[in-house]
Amino acid sequence: MYTENNHDLIITGIHMDLTEAIKQSVTDKVERLFRHEERIIRVKVELECVYGKGGSEHEFIAKGHIEINGPSMNVSVADPDCYKAVDLLVDKLDRMLRRRSRLQRVKRKDTHEVDIPASLPKV
Repeated sequence: MYTENNHDLIITGIHMDLTEAIKQSVTDKVERLFRHEERIIRVKVELECVYGKGGSEHEFIAKGHIEINGPSMNVSVADPDCYKAVDLLVDKLDRMLRRRSRLQRVKRKDTHEVDIPASLPKV
């Protein structure tokens, strides 16, 4: 577990050993998410290696989970290359964070008048 600027990053490997290079790569990529959104509490990244029927083919599944104020976000990406799977995962999470912030800005700007019943004097 890495702690940076009061944010937690948890990297887990399932059916694979995590090397320092993979951990450093994930840490560098996820820093981008922390820069875009300061309300992130925790980011969990699970890297899983799934072997095919022949045993020689394998696929990496990268799962990301962002705990943030409000509903949390979950994303899963599969690719034969582990580093590319992490890149795709961070790109998806980044798009979700940008969409969420854009929707919050639209909701904040979309104000409407409150209809007061006719029995009360309107000012």
